[in-house]
Amino acid sequence: MFTGIIEGVGRLAAREPQGGDVRFTFAAGTLPFEDVRLGESIAVNGVCLTVVAFDAASFQADASNETLALTTLGALPVGAALNLERAMRPSDRLGGHLVSGHVDGIGRVLSVHDDARAQRWRFAAPAPLLKYIAKKGSICVDGVSLTVNEVDAEGFEVALIPHTVAHTRFAETAVGEAVNLEIDLVARYVERLLGARGGEGAGA
Repeated sequence: MFTGIIEGVGRLAAREPQGGDVRFTFAAGTLPFEDVRLGESIAVNGVCLTVVAFDAASFQADASNETLALTTLGALPVGAALNLERAMRPSDRLGGHLVSGHVDGIGRVLSVHDDARAQRWRFAAPAPLLKYIAKKGSICVDGVSLTVNEVDAEGFEVALIPHTVAHTRFAETAVGEAVNLEIDLVARYVERLLGARGGEGAGA
């Protein structure tokens, strides 16, 4: 599990096809990395990946064809900036919201506008995900926990404070670019519980 609070910005250093899928090498960049362990989980642009090898400044992770098809990782160019977060520990503060690292869909940046010192970012989202996105609710965009300001039939809007822009890959994200989206876990479980309750009622 993760919190959506980005710990560092790295780079895609290499992409190596292996046996039908891909092994990535990621430069750790500003991610605190001294005590990294083989087999630990690191969220890369919101995608939970397992460390299969590492050195003092980088780590490697394998991505299945499912991951490549359902996230932006397969299309990112070498050198692209990456939001990085190591898995949370039981003692950590939950500064954002509970994030699984399992991407639900790919969105796209529609517009960016200044709003005093902040910026308003608008994203398109796949229609099946929009029902889970609520005003003042949480959403994870490229691994960043954000609060939804507005939502409509096409997408949603968030506000980014200067600190968020400066310390994430949003500083290099352009209008039109694809982003990974993960809906709030609470929305998933509420739907599941309501669906199960409806089923019980139908069978009574």
